[in-house]
Amino acid sequence: MSVDFIDFKTIDEHGPQSYEATYDVDAPELDRSELASVGSTTIRATAKQGELDGEYIADGTVSFTADLNCSRCAEPYPIANTSTFHVRFRPRPEASEENEEVEITAKEELDVEFYSDRSIPLRDLALEQIQLSIPMKPLCDENCLGLCPHCGVNRARERCSCEASIVDERWGALKGIRDELAKKKDV
Repeated sequence: MSVDFIDFKTIDEHGPQSYEATYDVDAPELDRSELASVGSTTIRATAKQGELDGEYIADGTVSFTADLNCSRCAEPYPIANTSTFHVRFRPRPEASEENEEVEITAKEELDVEFYSDRSIPLRDLALEQIQLSIPMKPLCDENCLGLCPHCGVNRARERCSCEASIVDERWGALKGIRDELAKKKDV
């Protein structure tokens, strides 16, 4: 039987717990345009009580495979990623007003998540780690030439027949200055 939740009551009663689960994730579930598809996702975690009252600490890894869309050429390319995480779960502080935000005041609080329920879904924790692992601008190759802005051909695969130096008309006024400077240099 697979355990799909980190249950704080079980940790209180039996001490540190280990968890492992594998999930199938659909790309639309993550709502990222860079993501073409996601393979199976495996999470391994150990959770224990923290030092503060009501605090629990989870350490682990999330491994997944995916196809990302290159930000330059829009072609999908495969990645395999394993990321480690360290999360502190603390009880949600009482807010003085409804919908009041909790302010992070110290660097140590960057890995803190606040809980209301005393169980954390492993799937949600895995999805969060996938989101954090996806680059903002994924590239199939650091030297990817991308798409031609005029004809749309993938310049990494084929040569484009567009004019090599298409000049933006808005820069035309500066062209005269460049020519004058070149003439002065020759004198």
